[in-house]
Amino acid sequence: MAADITASVPESPWWGWAPFTPGGVLPAGARQVLAERLGIDPDVEIAPPPPPATAASVPESSLGAEALGALAAAAGSGTVSQDPADRVRHAAGKHTPDLLRQRAGTPLAFPDAVVSPGARDEVAPILHACSAHGIAVVPFGGGSSVVGGVTPLRGSHSAVIALDLTRLDALISLNEVDRTATFEAGIRGPALERALADHGYTLGHIPQSHQQATLGGYAATRSAGQASTGYGAIAELITAITLETPRGQLALGGRAPASAAGPDLKHLVIGSEGTLGVITEVTVAIKPRVTHKTYGAWAFPSFEAGAAAIRALAQDGGAGDLPDVCRLSDEEETELTLAQTDGAAVRLLRRWLRARGIETPALLLGVWEGTGSDTKRRHKRAVRILKSHGGVSATTAPAEAWDRGRFGSPRLRDELLTIGVMVDTLETAATWTKLAETHTRVAEAIRSALAAGPGGAETRPAAVQGHISHVYRDGASLYYTFIAGAEADPIAQYDRVKAAANAAILAAGATITHHHAVGTEHAAMLPAEIGPLGVNVLRAVKHELDPAGIMNPGKLV
Repeated sequence: MAADITASVPESPWWGWAPFTPGGVLPAGARQVLAERLGIDPDVEIAPPPPPATAASVPESSLGAEALGALAAAAGSGTVSQDPADRVRHAAGKHTPDLLRQRAGTPLAFPDAVVSPGARDEVAPILHACSAHGIAVVPFGGGSSVVGGVTPLRGSHSAVIALDLTRLDALISLNEVDRTATFEAGIRGPALERALADHGYTLGHIPQSHQQATLGGYAATRSAGQASTGYGAIAELITAITLETPRGQLALGGRAPASAAGPDLKHLVIGSEGTLGVITEVTVAIKPRVTHKTYGAWAFPSFEAGAAAIRALAQDGGAGDLPDVCRLSDEEETELTLAQTDGAAVRLLRRWLRARGIETPALLLGVWEGTGSDTKRRHKRAVRILKSHGGVSATTAPAEAWDRGRFGSPRLRDELLTIGVMVDTLETAATWTKLAETHTRVAEAIRSALAAGPGGAETRPAAVQGHISHVYRDGASLYYTFIAGAEADPIAQYDRVKAAANAAILAAGATITHHHAVGTEHAAMLPAEIGPLGVNVLRAVKHELDPAGIMNPGKLV
């Protein structure tokens, strides 16, 4: 059965993605890979989750009585909390260096208070109070940023608050004629899908962070869902957006399906990462709820051959031929996936592929969503193109297994960190012309950085795997996972790997981020992508909307 996109889960703990399970939840196949291929003992806890936060572990707030009073008055029906547990929970997102610091007991940057508006019209007074008292504001939704996007930096200000928007979680309106829905920005992914399902619709934007992330977070980071190949990324789904800024409200879009009235200012807000203001409302295009899924999996003789087949689907296929979920694993990811799967089934598949001349396959997974007749028709057309490019059917089982476990990787990361594994992901995107070179360069850079331990010493073996997961007519995304034994200083190890990967991405002419956003992680690289003049344009817009510079300091620009 596919994962239920309407099912809510408990809120993430402050130190990871899911509550701690004594003894771990590592699948048997993953345990075998760790032990046999990477030399890691899956039964030894090296860096367990930290103990619950206490008042002694959190520094005293920098907010004075006058500022606290102003915030309380502005919040109205909302709340202003200085409780240590609230401040700890809003001290970081899910950025791997922060998770490592938490497990090591290294002090974090804490917000001085957590302010939770109870209504949209309370956001503006809160921003005005913060401007008047020199308080930095970090908008906070699901806290799922993996690039430091919600780290509570105060910059030059006297204090910093986390502005928790999760009480703003209502469906404001649904227009079945236009097929649009307007939501408050703090609604989480499952609640949004439940609200739409009640009316027979879906947004279809399902990133891996779906169970925790919010619609406002999707918009602020230019998110892409796992099915964005079919549905489009969030920037393509937003028809209107409202931004509350320290200078006033920007209400953009929604008048017409298209407009030539100057530049589309919605796209200044989408991807602004909380640096211009607070997103309070978002209107999105919706589709009829999915009633049927058709699955498929194909093995190709190489990653390059699989990419060529996907390109043919994107450029030469008919409308809808590309699967909504389109995921091509490289040879390393395919091998590790097969190594964690049932032995008899994998042996049979390997024999099947060898008989057809495929020794080291690259596996393509596809999921077509819609109605039964529609998905089957689209699937049938796609199969012709995939076969013509050397694809060999590998049954539907791998794609169905992916759909069942599509939200499991972040929880797996928690378990791996506990047993002393350095594990993280990074992503980029490139045009088809650059894709193969980018894939090779970045993977080799990561592998070399992992091998070059402290002082250049060789470390334990590493796994570097990649896949395509978002497809366009002119290119695709590339998503990497790297796994190795953690060094004595895992943050230095992480920084070394990221620096090498970033340098390779820039050298290949690819983007610094496809969907994770900039945050603090990629801020230094932004000028290389948009140029110094582009950075100045963003700074000029920020100065106009946020002259005191209180909005999410240290991110983006």
